[in-house]
Amino acid sequence: MFKFNKKISPSYGGWFRWMGVVAFILLGGCQVLERGGPAALNEAIQQGYFFVGGRYIATAAGPLMERQMYVETWRPTHVTQPYPIVMIHGAAQTGTNFTGTPDGRMGWAEYFARRGYAVYVVDQPARGRSAYQEGMGKQIRFSAKQLAERFTATAKYNLWPQAQLHTQWPGEGPHRGEAGDEVFDQFYASQVPYIGANNVSELLIREAGAALLDKIGAAIILTHSQSGAFGWIIADARPHLVKAIVAAEPTGPPFENTVFGTTPARPWGITETPMAYVPAITDPKQLQVITEPKADGLDLAPCKLQGGVVHQLLGLQKKPILIFTSEASYHAVYDHCTAKYIHQAGGDVQFVRLPEVGIRGNGHMVMIEKNNLEIAAFVQRWVEKNVK
Repeated sequence: MFKFNKKISPSYGGWFRWMGVVAFILLGGCQVLERGGPAALNEAIQQGYFFVGGRYIATAAGPLMERQMYVETWRPTHVTQPYPIVMIHGAAQTGTNFTGTPDGRMGWAEYFARRGYAVYVVDQPARGRSAYQEGMGKQIRFSAKQLAERFTATAKYNLWPQAQLHTQWPGEGPHRGEAGDEVFDQFYASQVPYIGANNVSELLIREAGAALLDKIGAAIILTHSQSGAFGWIIADARPHLVKAIVAAEPTGPPFENTVFGTTPARPWGITETPMAYVPAITDPKQLQVITEPKADGLDLAPCKLQGGVVHQLLGLQKKPILIFTSEASYHAVYDHCTAKYIHQAGGDVQFVRLPEVGIRGNGHMVMIEKNNLEIAAFVQRWVEKNVK
């Protein structure tokens, strides 16, 4: 075990965290970090990792493993919260979304660990440290321009009505949020190829997510963006082990894309792959889909819901669900539709727009923007109020 017993001052925190990560990688074990700071628990946090799932396949070169999922652990010396939090990243990302920020500030994994939670941060199967195996699906990447348009410099491109409200991306100068800015370049360097077919990713995470909960027990699932569907899928696979779901700007809206096109998507309502409904269905075409005659408000998309017989989502019953969206993200246009669909299907869901709780100016990457810990504190309050 590698121990790092020096208390990290705020001014040198990013440097020491980087050195700790290097030591963690080189030594292949676990490390103990200590960090002081406002409202933080001043105790050691043990980091480690393991893999879940996976299977051997026969190849000309011999047996190879595929479908395994990397899980990084952040565990305080004294775990005071009853359920751990499993953090799952979105498209083109890895678990680094939760372990720090591109400008070296504390990430959500450390924040929650310092408040008594055991935290598990994954690289979803076939992504990052969860090895991709040829033949699992075609990989794609985001360009730097796509990220600037959608995530980091949205006010400059103004592709949706709320985009002008984005103020929380870190960095300085005229190139803030674009290639050539140091913070943006760090963020873009973290991007990885990912399987473009979401149905493939859902099948992989269903298997690996179930394996993780079988190992660690009941947990709270925290998702972001593409992985929003994964929370619903894992709850469908292990309903008794998912105690709550926190979905930060989950993939949506139901049944079709919007903002960047209007192609059909998520034929099972909120997923690409089957979910258990009551009354049961064997084909998503058995869901009758209607479109609301008008949107809920200015600059919002009208929602698609179930018509006729309303089928209930079995795996999402009797567990608290939080869906939240930021002020300036493209998700502000349609996340309410995902919440309305889940509510109609029997889920105990609460939908919150961050400005309603006084958190302004955020884009899509809420966990790494300037006020990321303010948002983490909001999530913490919701969890401790609603998860019994």
